[in-house]
Amino acid sequence: MSVVGTRPELIQAAPVSRALAGRCREVVLHTGQHYSPALSGDLIDELGVGVDRWLDVGSGSHAEQTARTLLGVESAIVAERPDIVLVRGDTNSTLGAALAAAKTLVPIVHTEAGARSFDQTMPEELNRLVIDRLAKVLCCSSDQGVANLAAEGIVTGVRVTGDVTVDAVHANAPSERDAEAIAADLSLARDAFALATLHRAANTDDPTRLRGILAGLGGLDVPVVLALHPRTAAAMSRDGIVAPPSVRVSEPLAYRTMLALLRLARVLLTDSGGLQKEAYVLRTPCVTLRDSTEWTETVTAGWNRLAGADPERIVALARDFVPPSTRAALYGDGQAASRIADAVLDA
Repeated sequence: MSVVGTRPELIQAAPVSRALAGRCREVVLHTGQHYSPALSGDLIDELGVGVDRWLDVGSGSHAEQTARTLLGVESAIVAERPDIVLVRGDTNSTLGAALAAAKTLVPIVHTEAGARSFDQTMPEELNRLVIDRLAKVLCCSSDQGVANLAAEGIVTGVRVTGDVTVDAVHANAPSERDAEAIAADLSLARDAFALATLHRAANTDDPTRLRGILAGLGGLDVPVVLALHPRTAAAMSRDGIVAPPSVRVSEPLAYRTMLALLRLARVLLTDSGGLQKEAYVLRTPCVTLRDSTEWTETVTAGWNRLAGADPERIVALARDFVPPSTRAALYGDGQAASRIADAVLDA
């Protein structure tokens, strides 16, 4: 049973499902944590992910989302009797599914294991800590994940698979020519714009942080395309916050369109974990609109900077951001899905 609940999890699921095809029966369960067409339904169609079971977790507090997932996944486990439950990352869907599997004594395979921001004010960090203690097999995106787990005394079942984000980018990123055509249709040109996303509750639920981030985006010397998450749109409407004139607000972009713009943007500004890695793969400098990141390797490598919500810091870090000329393959060779499939079958 392969559990997904959010846009990034769907992106990661597609390559793994292809790698598992013909080797075992996979039941894909979507919790419904991301339920809007822009974040879920359209992406399912775009990537061709086959969803076998749906829950209706929807919005709500962390406790509500986790509890609904726990109940729904438990029922699905009782009905399907899976040998393995595969979970991804650090969402409430992932935590609820891992708890359901552990309580029904089904072994858990966890991808993106060992990622740590070392900031327990982040709900995702708490989720990671719990999930990694429940998992039988821990598939790490990088050597840093292995080191983080070892420091916590977790050494059994740990393996480096690489990150399936790399597989997904390689499979779906438009070519340079196609990316330029997509950008041209949106009146954008290479290195003449910045790309931004913003969705985490710590930023959207705090009007001061949200205003500061938008002010920072508006202070850049290039136009900014802000692909607006429904949570952020609702927060801006609720608090009477308007984007600066130089920030072009759009609906969430289709995955391949997002990759095309990410390839061509001068800089990415985001609070998304997945996009930090996608930017690294596509060699685009990233300014993270958070005070910490679980993908610390990208900061150490010089391709990611932490700006928080301070507008002056955002502008200073984004301006003339030239990363190193070299870039190590931190997250593998694009064959992570095959290694994860092997881990599932070995569990």
